[in-house]
Amino acid sequence: MKTIKLLLVTMLMITLTGCQQSQANQSKQDALIIQNYGRTVEINDIPQKVLTLGPNCSELFCALGLENYIIGNSLDNHSRGPLEEYKEAYNKIPELNYSSATREAVMTSGADFIYGIDWEFGEEALSLDELEQFGIKTYINSATTLEEIYQEIKDLGKIFHIEEKAETFIQNQKTRIQNVQEIVSKHKPVKVLVYDSGGNGVFTCSGTNFESLLIQQSGGQNIFDDLKDAQWVTVSSEEVLSRQPDVIVVHDYDSPSLQEKINEIKNDPALSQLDCVKNNHIVSIALESVLPGDRMAYAVETLAKGFYPDLF
Repeated sequence: MKTIKLLLVTMLMITLTGCQQSQANQSKQDALIIQNYGRTVEINDIPQKVLTLGPNCSELFCALGLENYIIGNSLDNHSRGPLEEYKEAYNKIPELNYSSATREAVMTSGADFIYGIDWEFGEEALSLDELEQFGIKTYINSATTLEEIYQEIKDLGKIFHIEEKAETFIQNQKTRIQNVQEIVSKHKPVKVLVYDSGGNGVFTCSGTNFESLLIQQSGGQNIFDDLKDAQWVTVSSEEVLSRQPDVIVVHDYDSPSLQEKINEIKNDPALSQLDCVKNNHIVSIALESVLPGDRMAYAVETLAKGFYPDLF
C-alpha cells in the first residue's frame, strides 16, 4: 500500500511539474518581443503605470487614447502646450518633472514602463541597465525617419493592444503628408536655416536630425543637411551667411522666448544681412512639433504654409 501511495504521489508531482513548465513555456511564447534602440525589449503584460518623458511622447499617447496609463511626464519646458484636440487629455497628465526627469523622481514613481525621448537617457541621465534592474521596461523614442516613427507607433499599438487604432493614425499621417507633397513638389525647394538658439554661433539641426526630414517633406532643404556627425550642431553666423537661406525656422519654447530669438537674429551683424531677415521671412514652430511623435503631418503642413504662403 505504501508503495502504491508513493507511486501516486510521485506521479502527481510529475504531473504538476509538467503543468508548471507548460504554463511557463506558454507565458514565454505569449511575451511580446520588440527591438528598440539596439536592444531586445520583452513585454509580458500591458504596462499599467507609464512615464512619458518628453511632450512629443506624452501627446502621442493622447493621440492613441493611452493617456490614462500615464502617471507622470517630463520636459514641458520644451513645450508650447498640446494641440487643441489633445488639450483635455494632456492637461490631466501629472507632471513628474517640468524639465528633464531626475533619477530620484523616476525610481520613486512606481512606474513599470517608460516611453521617452533619447536625450533623457545615458551615462549622465537615466541608466537603462538600472531601470531594467528596477523592473521598469523602457522604450526609447529615437526615430530619425518617418518609417522609424511609424514603427514606434506600431510597437506601442502592440504593447497596449491597440494595433488597429495605431495603424489608422499612421495612415492619417501619411495621407496628410502626401497631400502637402503633391503641392510643393512642383516647386524648387527653399533653402532653410533652423534657428534653435544663438549666443556663440547658431545652434541648429544637422542632416541626421528628424527635423531635416520634416523640412524636406514640406518643400524645403536644410542648408546644413551635409553635416552628419551629430543631430545638433553649432555653426558660425558667417557660415550661415555664406549659405544664404531663403527662410529661417525658429524654435518656440520657454526660454529664450521666440521674440528674443528673433531679436537676436535681426541684431546679429552677419544674420541681419540675409535677405530673408530683411524681408522678415521667418517661420516659428513649437520645438515639440519637430520631434518624432504625433505631429509629423501637423509640422509638414505648418512648415509648408510658412515656406509657400501663396500656395496654402
